[in-house]
Amino acid sequence: MRKIYVFVVAIVLFGMSCNTEGDSTEEPNAPTVEQKVKELTTHGHTRIDNYYWLNDRENPDVIDYLNRENAYTDTMMQHTEAFQEKLFNEIVGRIKQTDESIPYKENGYFYYNRYEEGNEHAIYCRKKETMEADEEILLNANELAEGKSYFQLGGMSISPNNKLLAYSVDTVSRRKYTIYFKNLETNEIYEETIPLTNGGITWANNNKTIFYATKDEQTLRSNKIHKHLLGTNSSKDNIVFEEKDETFSCYVYKSKTNDFILIGSSSTLTTEYQILNASKPDAKFTIFQARERGLEYSITHFDNKFYVVTNMDGAKNFKLMETPDNKTSKDNWTEIIAHRNDVLLEGIEVFKNYLVIDERAKGLTQIRIINQTDKSEHYLNFGEETYSAWVTYNPELDTETLRYAYSSMTTPSSTFDYSMVSKEKELLKQQEVVGDFDPINYESKRLYATASDGTQVPISLVYKKGIKLDGSNPLLLYAYGSYGYSIDAAFHSTRLSLLDRGFVYAIAHIRGGQELGRDWYENGKLLKKMNTFTDFNACAEHLISEKYTNKDKLFAMGGSAGGLLMGVIVNLKPEIYKGVIAAVPFVDVITTMLDESIPLTTSEFDEWGNPKDSVYYHYMLSYSPYDNVEKKNYPAMLVTTGLHDSQVQYWEPAKWVAKLRVMKTDKNPLLFKINMEAGHGGASGRFKRYRETALEYAFMFDLLGITE
Repeated sequence: MRKIYVFVVAIVLFGMSCNTEGDSTEEPNAPTVEQKVKELTTHGHTRIDNYYWLNDRENPDVIDYLNRENAYTDTMMQHTEAFQEKLFNEIVGRIKQTDESIPYKENGYFYYNRYEEGNEHAIYCRKKETMEADEEILLNANELAEGKSYFQLGGMSISPNNKLLAYSVDTVSRRKYTIYFKNLETNEIYEETIPLTNGGITWANNNKTIFYATKDEQTLRSNKIHKHLLGTNSSKDNIVFEEKDETFSCYVYKSKTNDFILIGSSSTLTTEYQILNASKPDAKFTIFQARERGLEYSITHFDNKFYVVTNMDGAKNFKLMETPDNKTSKDNWTEIIAHRNDVLLEGIEVFKNYLVIDERAKGLTQIRIINQTDKSEHYLNFGEETYSAWVTYNPELDTETLRYAYSSMTTPSSTFDYSMVSKEKELLKQQEVVGDFDPINYESKRLYATASDGTQVPISLVYKKGIKLDGSNPLLLYAYGSYGYSIDAAFHSTRLSLLDRGFVYAIAHIRGGQELGRDWYENGKLLKKMNTFTDFNACAEHLISEKYTNKDKLFAMGGSAGGLLMGVIVNLKPEIYKGVIAAVPFVDVITTMLDESIPLTTSEFDEWGNPKDSVYYHYMLSYSPYDNVEKKNYPAMLVTTGLHDSQVQYWEPAKWVAKLRVMKTDKNPLLFKINMEAGHGGASGRFKRYRETALEYAFMFDLLGITE
């Protein structure tokens, strides 16, 4: 998926990219790069790509160009350095330095992580049976990260007997994780390692066998599931499954009941699962339900049966079925919750006596609780106009307490324990915002813009009370709009640096996401992708007409597939934006989707289309940002990328910026910032990432003349 993830919110924190071609009217010291004509002919149509050669990170001329772009950005923003430092300290100053997560209990231990002041990474800990017991440090990620320019901890998995820890690490930012093993009784880290994995680790019940997925070295597709016996050389590990269909990726995990190991294979439109008794790791996996194109399902084991969330028989918004765990093909599935046209069934959580359903209606998440004994049910009431709510980690089956989290654009993330019996909730922790923050000083609203085809598109927004909504306020409009990924209205303390300086912050819930159900997604993909882009521009124009801002103070931001969005909106209506921040943008759509050696390409034909089909080729050509750069005025732009990006390769924004430089006819700044040590998610660590946020905010403030 071409998105920034990790924490979905990261998408909002990074900038976007642009390209060039023609005579530049920019600053005379803007970087130039050699044009080398490359003809790309498909379906009898020829495109000229003068910057195709930039797709070689081993070429010293490419690295030189990227370094010159960084130097240019640094020079152009040099006068804001003190302000950037102030913004960085302001943002970091709101974060509680010494902090601790809420413990959860699993298999006799309470697990939690904590941060110590000044450290970039967490310390992962546990205590046996009670929180009054002695602390046991599982991993200190600060020690593991020492001396590394990039460090990301992937999966962590404890053996069933609680004696061994398997964990995975990426030190390059290509999402190629190496698995390590630690003896928790002796604190010895074993010499044996497993390279090139997706980061996940699944223990069998014998405490000595793990299952894991490896990636193709070039495409980075997770394509093989292996079985490893602790103490042996991983190069000799058996492959228990190979996903040979290049449009699918595979993964492995364990059921909440710990009874089954499950292999999942998925593409955009189709899923398939295989299951294995977790106590018999040397047995063979069996197919749960064979793949059928268009059939999607997910499975949850409980009490000698599986629950199945599926779209079978035209259930576009999904329905809930169940089947015996020894008769799993779909002809044995029986319906529990029927399909509804106005409610999207997103997932479930099982407990011994309760079933919890994640739903989405009218663009908002809902949590529905069903008593399995008497079949009574109720919904949690959140009481705000626009918000985000989600079920968190609930590893225990035999409990009547549900742990969930809630946030809104004015309410910091809050974690609750909820009694499914008494219906009482206990606030365990609310994200602490250091300083004088008070949610009562801010106001959040839900608006609707009318798209070009008459569709009503929701907008969530927040601003500081007291500002006049007379059209004079700067506004930052964010969106994503792809893969059915819903961007909910949640709180982020970084935004306070905008809101407290008079900004309105808004999220456009455009088609291509899944906020309003499966139709909302399907009407923003493939041959309907243009709706995503026109929806965003409609939201921008609505915010102007309703006097939340004006075209001289309106900014747009998006990352990854949201960066594609940024590239298209400035081609369509550049005149309504003062500035645009495009983070790790997917802007060279056709060239990338024609190259099956590039990570993600084959798995995304059902999202974007396959340009080897002339219909999709010409439709993509109508919106691909790189192919549609023209000689005209563009807004000010800040584009970001990472040299090691595994999701959107760095050369897409590099080419786009190069082309924009020679084509654009304005004198607005075009800045390109490349993190030479990171990938899709930007800098690693707790605080370093906010250097990038400070740059983005300073970029906007500078255009508005805000200097403090």
